[in-house]
Amino acid sequence: MTEHLPAAVKGDENKLSGAAKDEGERSRELCCDRSVSSLFQDINKRLSLPADIRLPDDYLEKFNVIGPALFEQPISRRLRRVSLSEIGFGKLETYIKLDKLGEGTYATVYKGRSKLTENLVALKEIRLEHEEGAPCTAIREVSLLKDLKHANIVTLHDIIHTQKSLTLVFEYLDKDLKQYLDDCGNVIHVHNVKLFLFQLLRGLSYCHRRKVLHRDLKPQNLLINERGELKLADFGLARAKSIPTKTYSNEVVTLWYRPPDILLGSTDYSTHIDMWGVGCIFYEMATGRPLFPGSTVEEELHFIFKLLGTPTEQTWPGITSNEEFVAFNYPQYRAERLSNHTPRLSTEGVELLSEFLQFEGKKRISADESMNHAYFSNLGKRVKLLPDTTSIFTLPEIQLEKETMRPTAAASNVDPAARGEGRRCFHECSLF
Repeated sequence: MTEHLPAAVKGDENKLSGAAKDEGERSRELCCDRSVSSLFQDINKRLSLPADIRLPDDYLEKFNVIGPALFEQPISRRLRRVSLSEIGFGKLETYIKLDKLGEGTYATVYKGRSKLTENLVALKEIRLEHEEGAPCTAIREVSLLKDLKHANIVTLHDIIHTQKSLTLVFEYLDKDLKQYLDDCGNVIHVHNVKLFLFQLLRGLSYCHRRKVLHRDLKPQNLLINERGELKLADFGLARAKSIPTKTYSNEVVTLWYRPPDILLGSTDYSTHIDMWGVGCIFYEMATGRPLFPGSTVEEELHFIFKLLGTPTEQTWPGITSNEEFVAFNYPQYRAERLSNHTPRLSTEGVELLSEFLQFEGKKRISADESMNHAYFSNLGKRVKLLPDTTSIFTLPEIQLEKETMRPTAAASNVDPAARGEGRRCFHECSLF
């Protein structure tokens, strides 16, 4: 059982085994004094395990070794690691592969089931090259997601590291927003558009408060379950902006959802980089079609300027000094009314959309401010006061409207590009 553990952890376990010989009587008394169910509840609480976890039948025997120390204050990181390993975390045999959902350059994704909870999981198996190690995107995803605990952010359950692969175990969700749009014929109920947008903003606000930039918002990276819960996923391009810097890459965000300042070469950005993408996704949910489906940077900017008007010094100070903008020599378009393109949106909805689609990043409305916009007033006040880890659907007044869904192929929470459907223009560094 210990052969795959780090040497330091083995040392801890050996010390614990020795300690258990001296305290064996105490451990047996501990097990006798408590019912098995009560003991398991205490262990779950001490190790911060999911409420629905099923501890292995032989775990009580192992508990005689680690039990006494487990209830001492405080629990060391090494002891917790040994305890989790004994339960089954960090081991491939704990998860059953069911279906292959997709395969890409760096990773293969499977639908699976956890033996510990009997719940479905998504297994992202990342192949490790001997010389190169884990892709940068995998390292970023792990380092960020292990600290992001929110109802609208996909949960990373486990990490399994072997010589040949790194497997990330995520909660399983039925489909992504792109699939949801496809399944209902690109016509989402207007109330559901509002609920999905609010959940997107809620998860994003949590990230931004922690100085985490997602940098790759698009429908394929927003997962949805049968309950209607929407969760941010694929943090492979995300970055933690802990200190001011101008060294970030502008090769981020899939082209259709990339803001104009980034398209024109800016590397000086903060949380506002994500808000343009929110506007594009909002429009796509409301209309059923992408807002700016350009195939090149020049064409993408052309689509943006044709709708919002070609920027001038009055509408975007400093734009005439941008060499790339000057080189493209765009026609002088006048801004069109957004309401003419979004007939299903209310006046408040169009107003909010326009606040997302501002040329200058600093002028875009923030995720936190957006949730207080009049567009969401009919959701009530309580939805804005929920704890971070609580779903909005715990409130009886929040309900998803029934959609007219078309028959679909097996749902997955994998990016369509990984399934070979070619829907994404993805940056080279991405996992898929």
